[in-house]
Amino acid sequence: MTERRPLPYPRNTEIPGSTELGAKSREELANGGTNRRHFLGYLIAAPTLVVAAQVGMAVARPQRADAAVPSLPDPSDLFDLGDLQDLAALPTSSLIAIQVNSDGSATFALPRAEVGQGITTLATQLISEELELPIDKITVTLANARPELLFNQLTGGSNSTRSMYTPIRVAAAIAREQLKAAAAKQWGVPASAVTASNGVMTSGRKSATYGSLAAVAAATKLSTVQVKLKDPSEFTVIGVPHGRVDALEAVTGRKQFAMDMDVPGATPTMVRRPPTINGTVKSVSNLAAVKAMPGITDVAVISTGVAVRGATFGQCIDAVDALVVKWGPGSVDGESDATILKKLNKAELPLLVPALPLLTKAIDIRFTFATASNSPLEPNCAIADVRPDSAEIWSSLKVPIVAQGAIAKKVGLPVHAVTCHVVQGGGSFGRHLFADAAIEAAEISHVMGKPVKLMWHRTDDFRHGRTHPMSTSRVRVTYAAGNVLSYEQRHTSVATDFTHGLGDMITALAATLPAGNFVGFSESIFELTQSVPYNFGITTQLLNEAFNYDDFHTGSMRNIYSPNVCAATELMVDQVAKAMHKDPLAFRRSFLRDARLLAVMNKAAEVGGWGRPMPAHTAQGIAVHGEYKSAVACMIEIDCTPATVNRQIPDAVTGPRVTKAVVAVDVGLCVNPTGLQAQMLGGINDGIALALTSSLHIKDGLPLEGSWDNYFYTRQWNTPPDVQVVVMPPTTGKPGGAGELGVAPVLAAVACAYARATNTLPTYFPINHDTLGFTPLPPSVIPVEPTNGLSQAY
Repeated sequence: MTERRPLPYPRNTEIPGSTELGAKSREELANGGTNRRHFLGYLIAAPTLVVAAQVGMAVARPQRADAAVPSLPDPSDLFDLGDLQDLAALPTSSLIAIQVNSDGSATFALPRAEVGQGITTLATQLISEELELPIDKITVTLANARPELLFNQLTGGSNSTRSMYTPIRVAAAIAREQLKAAAAKQWGVPASAVTASNGVMTSGRKSATYGSLAAVAAATKLSTVQVKLKDPSEFTVIGVPHGRVDALEAVTGRKQFAMDMDVPGATPTMVRRPPTINGTVKSVSNLAAVKAMPGITDVAVISTGVAVRGATFGQCIDAVDALVVKWGPGSVDGESDATILKKLNKAELPLLVPALPLLTKAIDIRFTFATASNSPLEPNCAIADVRPDSAEIWSSLKVPIVAQGAIAKKVGLPVHAVTCHVVQGGGSFGRHLFADAAIEAAEISHVMGKPVKLMWHRTDDFRHGRTHPMSTSRVRVTYAAGNVLSYEQRHTSVATDFTHGLGDMITALAATLPAGNFVGFSESIFELTQSVPYNFGITTQLLNEAFNYDDFHTGSMRNIYSPNVCAATELMVDQVAKAMHKDPLAFRRSFLRDARLLAVMNKAAEVGGWGRPMPAHTAQGIAVHGEYKSAVACMIEIDCTPATVNRQIPDAVTGPRVTKAVVAVDVGLCVNPTGLQAQMLGGINDGIALALTSSLHIKDGLPLEGSWDNYFYTRQWNTPPDVQVVVMPPTTGKPGGAGELGVAPVLAAVACAYARATNTLPTYFPINHDTLGFTPLPPSVIPVEPTNGLSQAY
């Protein structure tokens, strides 16, 4: 039975920040007065009850922006990437269905990917709330690729909760009302006399389980049903902290990932990859000898290298390293950090607002952000069984519709002959927006004529996987008489690959078409996600790109452009505050134009103890960020004392240490505070890593890093001992995005704290990028693994 816990705020409490709409207007649609919680849905013909939601356009109306003169609203204030995704998903919302089974349980195939962010738990809570069914009687699985969903099967842009919040609730409410109607008909009472609770319908002394009513409720002819969703004051599950529904399976090792799938005939497969990015195979001189090695069944040249299939992964590794391959050139041979940076500086768009002598002052700074790895903890992997007339794929896919189309094209089959099973993934950071492993596995299976279980080695992930591209951000601010008159930001980046589009084949194709500056897919994403939250007069943010998107293997790493853009913005804010002789917090309070951002900033400063005396070489930093209809602020304390900076830890980069992190977050309406806190904790570690230690070093067309041992993500000994996440009370009637939200302000706050502690403005990130800290592995070789993992623990 579901435990009914109290709401995190009193039922009759006015939701902070919502008074501008008024009680009546919050309940009325602007387009005619219909109650906002009334929705239509469908009954679908089936042996037991299956229902689907119909969601109208009003659900996706963008919220009103709070921006005001003297700075005009940024495009993303009025209509952001999430709004675009919401609108794109609406036409197929009726294809998302919940089924009530004869045993009283409910099942739902979620058209999103679970990659550790907890979306299956959140969907379970939504169903439980409206269906009045205990959480332990609800099973949420992941839907296969469904081309008919069009734009409605993309996991990205912190949009899963925003886009699924209403459709799932509507479908669950329809099921509840249909079961109620079935019970009322059996008992000869009005439906209003029947109540639902914990999977049981009750009227007076009569009761019936959902399971006993499921077949009766399904017997109704195909029709539409109108339901009213619960008022937030009635919530007993939404807004209540809840642990992950798959936690027990995860900690006991029973959770199934792609490499755990038992597909008949699928055996371990690995690939020998080129020594430079996008290098090609010219010849292999020992194919027969490698095929004769113990356990090896097949060796084949493919578009990305040379594939070997064997009885064990260990045998595959031996075979991969034994191959003698003559390689053709890659796409960026000879490129290095220095050459890439030179091309970025050359591609920078001009600044337009000059400083006027005697009238205004200007601060002009360029910030550089190194390439970062996009590797999740789970190596890139997939299982493929391609036959002459069909193909079946198992992999963690965040855009399965695009993956299905690409696989069909690769193996020469019609799309309907390809089945893509979406498997839970061990992390993503945006990596699984691309189906590289699934497409490659399909190609190998097609060439070999056998099922394969493909796994990339960790070195493959770092050197040939997706990266967050190197970028620069030049910022110029003009100011006079205590006011900021203009803010210009020119962000220049190695091109980000957006060929996954919005998760459908139409926009995936559109993202590959040639386009001039400011009309390409990247520029659209940039404008729909970036904003300057301050009243800084004439404000412009523009993106330009160097290189083609297919020169490097890039992708939308967690939070896309925002961490770098926000860090440059917040560092500049501190510099202007310093020039005006103002405290950084007081300066932000004067210029912030969004009430929600002001509230989270004040809360972070209050909880963190902003302004307390700090020892020499230590300092506080604060930063804010608004995105995805959410607001977040972070306050950091950093230790840059010589004793800390010069710590000696084997095979590591140490440097400064963040000792305290406080994050205050407002996502509008939080469905699961526990899940939100987990997202912020992950964002804290991401932001610290990007600020201090984690980056790829490009040399001769390839990253030098070949493992997590080389790539210095925030380690346990570098994680703040004092971490607090404050979830703000609900401020709107629906949830905003959260998955990517915490990274940007943490990177920015760490950078600001470092500048104050060292009295040195950092302009190249991560701060320790110039310290290599390891001996690079040779290219195109899978390294020998340590025999004793404990020897690597500190």
